[in-house]
Amino acid sequence: MSLPATPPPGWRLRIEDSLPSTSDLLQRLAVAGEPEGLAILAREQSGGRGRDGRVWSSPRGNLYFSLLLRPGGPVRDAGRWALVAGLVMVEGLAPFATDPAALRLKWPNDVLMGDAKLAGVLCESAATVEGGLDWFIMGIGANLAAPPALPDRATIGLGAIPPEQVACSMLAALERLRALWRDQGFAAIRTAWMARGPAMQAPLTLRGGRSGLYAGLAEDGSLLLAAEGRVHAVATGEVAYREAG
Repeated sequence: MSLPATPPPGWRLRIEDSLPSTSDLLQRLAVAGEPEGLAILAREQSGGRGRDGRVWSSPRGNLYFSLLLRPGGPVRDAGRWALVAGLVMVEGLAPFATDPAALRLKWPNDVLMGDAKLAGVLCESAATVEGGLDWFIMGIGANLAAPPALPDRATIGLGAIPPEQVACSMLAALERLRALWRDQGFAAIRTAWMARGPAMQAPLTLRGGRSGLYAGLAEDGSLLLAAEGRVHAVATGEVAYREAG
């Protein structure tokens, strides 16, 4: 398979040696009117952010980049774009993995290899005064040469791969997925995510303790969890990791 060495048409990849946060910089640019198609990559970050305010460890050797979309549509589509973000990571990382089939998605949008975390994304967006989706940022981190040691989860890396090459692979994956959504509807994205997600009826526990059996995804990207004789749609939250070690 030929791997992209440059961003696909319509994308501008800006590479910085060090930044506090690629997403913070890109968000300021988005608010100032930056058009769609800018991606910012940093060799290291001093203030990387994960979900719920968690610090994202950002040593040199891994991928830290954020990309800006202005997809239009209603603001409620932000949850759907978050599922696209998970697929962007999986499809972008797959060419560099010795066993691409081992890459799995943990709802809402972390990438696992086995039970270990390989990549994650923090999605942020803003609405227009009319209630449309003004901009959408995917802030992606992937472990390559330097998977961090974390107290609450196992981590894994893919090796010493140039981060900019992985970023270009992810941008190419994003364009394929946008075309899939446009041509076949969001149901095709949902199907692709579920093919990489948990097995149906797998037991899941959310952070905070809520648990049940995995029953797929709703049309808006919500997690469907079967518990107490009902199927519940979970729009926000995160499936917990198993204990590390």
